[in-house]
Amino acid sequence: MASRELRQIGNLQVDPLFAGFIEHELLPAIGFGAAEFWSGLESLLDDLTPVNRGLLQKRASLQAQIDAWHVARNGSAWDQAEYVGFLRDIGYLGEAGEPFQITTDGVDPEIASIAGPQLVVPVSNARFALNAANARWGSLYDALYGTDVLSEQDGCERGSTYNPRRGAAVIRYAIDFLDRTIPLDGASHAEVTAYEVASTSGSAACTAMLASGGHRAFADPDKFIGHSHQRDRCSLLFRNNGLHIEIQTNPEHPVGRDAPGNVSDVVLESALTTIQDCEDSVAAVDAGDKVGVYRNWLGLMQGTLEAQFDKGDQTVMRRLNRDRVFQAAQGGEIALSGRSLMLVRNVGHLMTTDAVLDRSGNETFEGILDAVVTSACAMANARQSERQPNSRSHSVYIVKPKMHGPEEAAFTNTLFDRVEDMLGMARHTLKVGVMDEERRTTVNLHECIRAVRDRLVFINTGFLDRTGDEIHTSMHAGPVLPKESIKAQPWIHAYEDWNVDIGIRCGLPGRAQIGKGMWPKPDEMRQMMDTKSAHPEAGANCAWVPSPTAATLHAMHYHAVDVRRRQQELATRELASLDSILTPPLCDPSTLDAETIQAELDNNAQGILGYVVRWIDQGIGCSKVPDINDVGLMEDRATLRISSQHIANWLLHGVTSESAVRQTFRRMARVVDEQNAGDPGYLRMSDNFETSIAFQAACDLVFKGCEQPNGYTEPLLHAYRRLRKRL
Repeated sequence: MASRELRQIGNLQVDPLFAGFIEHELLPAIGFGAAEFWSGLESLLDDLTPVNRGLLQKRASLQAQIDAWHVARNGSAWDQAEYVGFLRDIGYLGEAGEPFQITTDGVDPEIASIAGPQLVVPVSNARFALNAANARWGSLYDALYGTDVLSEQDGCERGSTYNPRRGAAVIRYAIDFLDRTIPLDGASHAEVTAYEVASTSGSAACTAMLASGGHRAFADPDKFIGHSHQRDRCSLLFRNNGLHIEIQTNPEHPVGRDAPGNVSDVVLESALTTIQDCEDSVAAVDAGDKVGVYRNWLGLMQGTLEAQFDKGDQTVMRRLNRDRVFQAAQGGEIALSGRSLMLVRNVGHLMTTDAVLDRSGNETFEGILDAVVTSACAMANARQSERQPNSRSHSVYIVKPKMHGPEEAAFTNTLFDRVEDMLGMARHTLKVGVMDEERRTTVNLHECIRAVRDRLVFINTGFLDRTGDEIHTSMHAGPVLPKESIKAQPWIHAYEDWNVDIGIRCGLPGRAQIGKGMWPKPDEMRQMMDTKSAHPEAGANCAWVPSPTAATLHAMHYHAVDVRRRQQELATRELASLDSILTPPLCDPSTLDAETIQAELDNNAQGILGYVVRWIDQGIGCSKVPDINDVGLMEDRATLRISSQHIANWLLHGVTSESAVRQTFRRMARVVDEQNAGDPGYLRMSDNFETSIAFQAACDLVFKGCEQPNGYTEPLLHAYRRLRKRL
């Protein structure tokens, strides 16, 4: 990583790569002048940097008071009432004000009123970003055939070539889905020989011809909304619970010719929304990395982003999908976006970047720069004309993570006000998604929402970051339970219900998303199908999935559950217990035997090393990392935070020792090295522990874990990645 001489622009010092991107790529794309941009940025940084710094100081002050309170009561019996009273006294826990409803308007239906899956993808990887954006529509046949949802018993193996027996099982599964979702009147889709569209008086209706003779109408004819025809191929468009289903028929297709009704595929509207991530799934540690992130986001907004890669013996070029056009059943045309509605996740309030130095020569807060640049990039979307705009409501959707309490939410609101003024946007063009993943935000969620009530479009729970913050906040309270046991504690269930309860009470249904977290096992789709229906049942109108295929499969859950009706049912239940949320997941260490402790250390250390070695050595912020049992898990910094904080907590309270942890790290490094033996770009850690930067970083995350701000991993990861890039 070569150093570059900074450019002096006003009172700012700007990395030349970043300045070049702004002046030669971004500003021409939005018709904005360079002088106006740089002066606006300087003014914004002058005014908001001290506020940001003050908020971080308050975080540290509150944590120090909490640590001291626990240390002073070491050995005393737990007193919940005293603890809650203390949190109120120091201003950590505030009082909920008068009831209110959010007033956000100009929100696209994919967020406001339609429930469906949501993808999160590192925007730094162009191929992944395009795949996610294009995951708005997915083949149900492909999703079923290529995953473990269907058994491979009785000759139904996947194999390297098409297996007709497995194909028949796929068709049966799809037919069952159609029978449940868009049923025929008195017949099954399995009995269909052909679907027919007939027009009368300017409108069209779809019926099915049966093998036994005669026709059947659909049980709810209004679900048929459009069609398209091209020679022998026909597409029939239906809508259920706001989501679209496309039945494609083709008697000449190798699958369609043998399927009932010649159905060659069932295409589901899948990832309604995609979060293009600049944060946890991205390893962007310097100006050059940030330019790569911003350039891809700009390309998505302009519709120009491309990714070329080899697939087998072919070279494939990936671009954004075009829109899908149908003849409407009631006349005219239906044009549906071929892409997910894209949100962008900025970084939080903590980290800084060397892309711009302020008038004092300090790195600027990365979250402030993200807000300015990602918003400006989104302005370019209005200038592209080949596709429907990303937002038909002319809104820009920014997810804001890792905020602690109402004051930090209010700061984000002020920041967005200033960005709108700087870029000439109408007030509240910038919409905000609040990640409810920090304890102080959870317990004050009502007031956090109030602080952004005019622009809120999203709240979302995140178990991993939330648990990492839970451990760090209560670091000195005592040793925590093993990770699997933490998942079964009352606080986590109360937290998930509390998020939905507060969201409903604040008027999010019909205006904003109430979301749930990630399914982490991309290869375990049968298990996902068996369990993830719990998210729409819980009242969440979006939930995260790890792949386009998972989005297609998870979409079936939203056809089965009317989330809006479910939210209406939940609106009358009792509010989840704040006392449960504020009960730390502590354990009696005498109940932990040596085998349990070592198994926990092995699991944590292997997960830390497996993620960190790719982050530090290869700059990969998110990937499928094999766990200790060789099960692939989607890992990002949130998983790293909980694992590193967990070991740090056990070290602090003597559940384990430094020597035991170091021995575990060395042993698990050898395991991780073997798991990555097939990667030609991989750098082994166990060949020389003292010189492996990745190994040193992983150890520091634990041994310096107690002193990390709120237990975050970013400061150490960034420092070690920068060191690695300098070599």
